[in-house]
Amino acid sequence: MSVHATKELQAYWKENLVIIMVHLAIWFFVSFFCGIMFVDQLDKFMIGGYPLGFWFANQGSIFVFVILITTYVYMMNNLDKKYDVHEG
Repeated sequence: MSVHATKELQAYWKENLVIIMVHLAIWFFVSFFCGIMFVDQLDKFMIGGYPLGFWFANQGSIFVFVILITTYVYMMNNLDKKYDVHEG
């Protein structure tokens, strides 16, 4: 493998890890803080007739996780195209 290809591969994985870490940080924040730590503060607000903290613990975190999956796929497809490692 050439030096140029090695540097390009390292840049690809560096950007890949940044995308993964950002998504994991959002996932952790929503599931841990919004679903556990800030429940009392969030329960002061209502959404769909339920306290917001309860909603986040049961429904909201699932919606956020689906959004994270969608954005991860979109961002990785763009990254693959940028480094010409995409499929098809």
